[in-house]
Amino acid sequence: MKFRLNDYETKDVMRILREWTELDRKEFGKSISRSAKSIKSYENGERNYTVQLLKDIIKKYNITVVFEKNKK
Repeated sequence: MKFRLNDYETKDVMRILREWTELDRKEFGKSISRSAKSIKSYENGERNYTVQLLKDIIKKYNITVVFEKNKK
């Protein structure tokens, strides 16, 4: 599955990644050393996550992130 990051808010990216893993917030949080409450806060946009956390998630779950310049 592919998705364009530009089409989503930051909070939605965390939710999409978690849903791809097919884990609930508690299980997903545990897998990345975060609480279910933290995951909920990320997904609701109440708290920001770091690029490092995003990198840790994509590495753990073998997700590829590609940056591509838009055509003019």
